[in-house]
Amino acid sequence: MTRTERTANLAGVVVPFAGVLVAVGLLWNEWVNGADLALLGILYLLTAIGVTVGFHRLLTHRSFQTHPWVARTFAILGSLSVQGSVLDWVADHRKHHAHTDKEGDPHSPHVGHGSGLKGLWHAHAGWLTDTQGQANWKRYARELYEDPKMRTIGKRFPLWVALSLLVPTFAGFALHSWTLEGAVRGYVWGGLVRIFLVHHVTWSVNSVCHFFGRRRFATRDRSTNVAWLAIASLGESWHHNHHAFPRSARHGLRWYEVDPSALIIGSLEKVGLAWNVVRIAPERQEARLQDEGAAAARA
Repeated sequence: MTRTERTANLAGVVVPFAGVLVAVGLLWNEWVNGADLALLGILYLLTAIGVTVGFHRLLTHRSFQTHPWVARTFAILGSLSVQGSVLDWVADHRKHHAHTDKEGDPHSPHVGHGSGLKGLWHAHAGWLTDTQGQANWKRYARELYEDPKMRTIGKRFPLWVALSLLVPTFAGFALHSWTLEGAVRGYVWGGLVRIFLVHHVTWSVNSVCHFFGRRRFATRDRSTNVAWLAIASLGESWHHNHHAFPRSARHGLRWYEVDPSALIIGSLEKVGLAWNVVRIAPERQEARLQDEGAAAARA
């Protein structure tokens, strides 16, 4: 990783955190109302969906198919989350699956960077100044690399970062009677605070969901399901289920495992914007559990 990349990634961690500190001050001084929180919530949902449905389930794992323009829209929404270019994100995540919790995993809390809290920190944010964006596109994201429009979206990542901050700034300016105070409120709440929240929820899937939580299947990694993170992560924290069945469009495999991203994919399917949605039948899940139980008994 170059010094420029490391500095940019460090800024991506520090600046949103500073925004949260500013937001606490603004809240204390009543520089926040329903409009600010609505802007925060709407942009959180849009950019988080870009990551969970777009970057992850569609572009990384091909859990469903859609029109090229829909895929590109999701790629842009995911880019607005400021988690790196679409090619970097997909390549890193596929490399994570290829080497989960073993040497070569970009963000495992268990190998390469100590254990315990040190490893947990590496998986959460430490990897951003070490291994983020280093996976080879041609090896781990070849079809995106060979798609000129996706490659262009990836190259324009600095533009998406700028828009991710400019859009809420202008929205706050308009919502608060075209005042400078309104622009600042939009920049802080819809921009920095929203980016901070999306970042740390996503990073928690990398860290918390390989460290704490419950397991059901005998996967060859240390992935876990973390129920309390399910709503904020839009279903991504059923991470152990995901590692058991990586191509599944639904990560919450049981009826009570809330998975908003799967509901969004199902809605797209109903209106003809998604097809060939990959689903794991209960019988297949049960068969895997029985096979694993039989193997354990023989051992």
